[in-house]
Amino acid sequence: MPRGHDAAAGRRRARGGFALRRPSPAPEQKQLLVADDHGRPLTLRPEQFAPKQQGGGWGPFTDSFLRANRDALEGLELKPELVGTAQGAVLRLAPGGRAGAVPLRSAHAGQVVGGVVVRPRFGWAGVGRVLSETGWHAAPRFLDLPLVPGSGREVPPWVLAGPVIARIAELLRNLRRGYQQREALLQSPRGTVLWPLYATGPLVRGEWHQLPCRFPDLGADPRLREAAKWCLERVRRGLLIVGGVDHLALTLATEAHRLLLTLLDVAARVPQRGELERAGNFVDAVLRRGLEAMGWVVDERGLGGGRELDGLAWQLSLPQLWEAYVERIMREEASLVGAQVRVGRLGETVLPVYWSDPSQRALSHLVPDIVLQNRSSIQIVDAKYKSHFAELDEGGWRSLTEDIREAHRADFHQILAYAALYEAKEIRATLVYPLRRSTFDALSARHRDVARAELMHGGRRVIAELRGLPFGR
Repeated sequence: MPRGHDAAAGRRRARGGFALRRPSPAPEQKQLLVADDHGRPLTLRPEQFAPKQQGGGWGPFTDSFLRANRDALEGLELKPELVGTAQGAVLRLAPGGRAGAVPLRSAHAGQVVGGVVVRPRFGWAGVGRVLSETGWHAAPRFLDLPLVPGSGREVPPWVLAGPVIARIAELLRNLRRGYQQREALLQSPRGTVLWPLYATGPLVRGEWHQLPCRFPDLGADPRLREAAKWCLERVRRGLLIVGGVDHLALTLATEAHRLLLTLLDVAARVPQRGELERAGNFVDAVLRRGLEAMGWVVDERGLGGGRELDGLAWQLSLPQLWEAYVERIMREEASLVGAQVRVGRLGETVLPVYWSDPSQRALSHLVPDIVLQNRSSIQIVDAKYKSHFAELDEGGWRSLTEDIREAHRADFHQILAYAALYEAKEIRATLVYPLRRSTFDALSARHRDVARAELMHGGRRVIAELRGLPFGR
């Protein structure tokens, strides 16, 4: 054997018996883009999502990228914009009124190579408070898309935990009672006494008074309650990890603990994938939603808090959330004066528009968000998830851009059109806009959180209002 080979082998043995190797390159980190709702557009770097082109840019892959990500962009209301610059065409994604997370696929292979998270401009804490106050009725909607790389550490844990706890609580409240076969040790016979078990168990131990019996018992499905207990324990553990710095996480952990106290009589059991996959076959919506929520927990994705790197794809309509929150406030105020409340989401405020030529109609009906009515007055309320009120107060009408002025005019004309369709001695037409807590406190201290204008026509008095409310109390 050559002398050089022996020397190399000796050096390897001296280093512990292994030859040194070059370290393998670290896996490429998938890009996670972060934006705020209605915020600045995101600029996509083509090298992340398309093959390298001579001279740079997207080349012919813009259309294939948009086709590959159509469902994700529509789900999160991201509007693609192709903008020409001195360096060539640039692709941007303009966020709309939805918060959430979606994956992004490459234009060439169609594989997930990144993701987008859109944060609420009023902050996660504000959205969490509003969701909690509205009972999670406007909860996030999960999308049938792949996992979003890196979003598990960007999104708070309650985004998934809140809907899970709410759905399981609803499931437990509505579990149908029925007869189940149970086995238990009793001191008096019930049903069938299991004599072989008695002879080899209690009789041998001298516990003659303990009778193993099998009997039908009226109660809720124990297997569902066992699965619910495991899911609640899993979610609670995840929430407590970040509970010290997240008030809403602590609140939800407390709610999970309260539900666990109702399940002390059963043992926790991991739900089987088969029983969860049958959720779509159930007619009962409460059962179907509860099993679906359990499936999210079994997948162990999206709880956030730094435990999972990837998270589920989801979206939350912030205008719908704001409308639900304003509805809650209006119901509270109506209860103080005995007013009747009707809401558009339940189809209670639909006003049909009749056209002389139906083929030419541009609008078939009007639907105010909320209508409050008492003996002598009517208040029509429209919730607008926009920043008009704060911008008007801080900068005045002259400082607003023409786009914002036009949007404000449209809102004002819309609420006045609603007011024209009602008959009452006094009509109030109110536009409600969200404000940051600090802005609301400053306006309220100066009595400027509501701005009013009065219109008199044909013996009717119409009060137009612009009102600001804090996004979450």
